[in-house]
Amino acid sequence: MLRNKTVGAGLAVLASTVLIAGCDGWMGETSGEVDITAMSADELADYLVLETDSYRFEQEAQEGGSARDRMVQDGIQAACSIDGDPDSGTAGEVIAMARESYEAPPGGPRLGNWRRGAELARSGYGYRIGHRNDDHGTREAGGNCYACHQMDPAEELYGTLGPSLAGYGATRGNDSSVVNYVHQVVSNPHQYFPCTKMPRFGRNNFLSEEQIAHVMAYLLDPDSPVNQ
Repeated sequence: MLRNKTVGAGLAVLASTVLIAGCDGWMGETSGEVDITAMSADELADYLVLETDSYRFEQEAQEGGSARDRMVQDGIQAACSIDGDPDSGTAGEVIAMARESYEAPPGGPRLGNWRRGAELARSGYGYRIGHRNDDHGTREAGGNCYACHQMDPAEELYGTLGPSLAGYGATRGNDSSVVNYVHQVVSNPHQYFPCTKMPRFGRNNFLSEEQIAHVMAYLLDPDSPVNQ
């Protein structure tokens, strides 16, 4: 069953950072009015972020809109605000929403330059807001793929939240069916893995279609080190 979490569930780390950074101020301001020691972590995050003007909601976000807009869940995010894996009904709803919103690029998905894809896979730059926003005018956002996946078998530093992708193209090939599938997963993985932790790189132009094509080439091009 669905059980929506509060905004604070996704901002607990931010709230704890704010509390530590301004501990004296918070205690002085809230003493006698709000007992923060009686709050759960989620309640404290909600209070510090949403009720004390500690977070600058009107900051412009690189994907468009403001920081406040990032606090609003879309349908998939709301459905996936659950503990544990989704039940069959929720999973079906998420898959349907993901497939309804998916758009293939004009002319169909294609492979780009695997060398550019390697750069994007290693880069975690982009979309941070705060005292100094990331500047996409001087440096492009990356996919940060290595935070969750092994890709190049020779690469020693990688995360393990997602499966290893080493040899992905070598074992699957790169015909149109494979290219189409990989594009669908990179653009919106909920089409096949409902409530996955993998980002939807096609949402809000997080990665452009050109960048997605480069990442796909890194996975599928026979000359890519991923497939050696």
